[in-house]
Amino acid sequence: MLQTVQYSLDVIRDEARRLVQQGVVSRQQPIYLLCQYIPTREWATVEYELERSDFLLRDRIADLVGSERWDND
Repeated sequence: MLQTVQYSLDVIRDEARRLVQQGVVSRQQPIYLLCQYIPTREWATVEYELERSDFLLRDRIADLVGSERWDND
């Protein structure tokens, strides 16, 4: 039996931040690009959660992840 991941908005944001930090996606790209990194069978759940939180798939990933904090060296 396959285990299904629960995609809350926090989980989606964390995954998007991880992809941005790894340089896989840019903060300027649209949210729908994340579908390439989430299993197809779970994308409908992610899309529902985003829409429920008033995000559009064409919104920028930066809108989803918010501002970054920078620590001074």
